[in-house]
Amino acid sequence: MTLSIGIILGSTRPNRNGPQVAQWVLDTASARGDAEFDLIDLREHRLPHLDEPAPPMFGPSAHAYTRAWAERIAPFDGFIIVTPEYNGGIPGVLKNAIDHLCGEWTDKAVGFVSYGVSGGARAVAQLRVVCSTLGMADVSRPVEISLLTDFENHTTFMPRDHHVAALHKTLDQLLAWSAALAPLRTGAETTLVNS
Repeated sequence: MTLSIGIILGSTRPNRNGPQVAQWVLDTASARGDAEFDLIDLREHRLPHLDEPAPPMFGPSAHAYTRAWAERIAPFDGFIIVTPEYNGGIPGVLKNAIDHLCGEWTDKAVGFVSYGVSGGARAVAQLRVVCSTLGMADVSRPVEISLLTDFENHTTFMPRDHHVAALHKTLDQLLAWSAALAPLRTGAETTLVNS
């Protein structure tokens, strides 16, 4: 079975640093050859503030944009979320995108690559709570990137050897958990088809 991993770029602001980091994750991960990786940029999914008439756990959305988002996320076996830390937390646009769905996240593994003044650790701490609530298995090893020391002039990402090593450890765990959770995802798909 070839695993499919989505790399979610969790910032949409102008002049964001995220695309450099997400592209580095995609290039490094794709070079491994042990899974398929695809970049998901939230700028391409302009979701309004959550405006669904019913919680996502109760079935298909009334809105085409949410259904399109669900179709984008559903096929993946796991995710790497690339997130900045804004004021001690995750970007609102990322939380909003997560909250638009429910079952599409369940029984999938998730790893984190964060960046910020303190490496984005507090954003990852928040994401762990959100993701575990949705039934995701968050891997223990994040990649933390300092805005102060790992970006030249705070704008050009300069990945170091220890970042590459950390990313490979994150990917090792992510792929192992994604494979281990596959029977649960298969069972859920069968239940949905038969219901």
